[in-house]
Amino acid sequence: MRIEYNREASCPLPCVTRNGKDVALRKMVTEKDTCDRVVLKRKITLLGGVTIIVGTIIGSGIFVSPTGVFLQTKSVGMALVVWLISGVFSMLGALCYAELGTCIRRSGGDYAYIMEAFGPMPAFLQLWVSLVVMRPTTQAIVALTFAQYAVKPFFLECDPPEQAVRLLAAACLCE
Repeated sequence: MRIEYNREASCPLPCVTRNGKDVALRKMVTEKDTCDRVVLKRKITLLGGVTIIVGTIIGSGIFVSPTGVFLQTKSVGMALVVWLISGVFSMLGALCYAELGTCIRRSGGDYAYIMEAFGPMPAFLQLWVSLVVMRPTTQAIVALTFAQYAVKPFFLECDPPEQAVRLLAAACLCE
């Protein structure tokens, strides 16, 4: 069994073949029907887009990394310079991503961009690595960071118990 994509179509139409013969997917659905079902409505506003990008760039690292930056630079002024330079690099990355979004107008984010540039296999691999590795680990780090700061006020004299932090982080992830 093989999956092929019609790259000339306005949206990729998957075609499953078995022994060189099309399987029912392409016969059951026309290209227009598939595109109507796949394309998401574009409802994001400028403010919504800016808040998503700023939230992604800042993330939870702003609460954890200042200590490490200050320990390495040994100066408040130099730490601010490091943060400023890092912000400029992050902005350049965000502008490149925004340019991709205006050039490739398909829904799907990274998957759509990699599909357009490199084809279906790298796009599929990126999607699965993101789903299985990147997103869960990122969510775990954010949950642990939140739990650490949420539990800390109850333990002023000492570090909070590791079990309490992990339990709260797990509860946040289970939502």
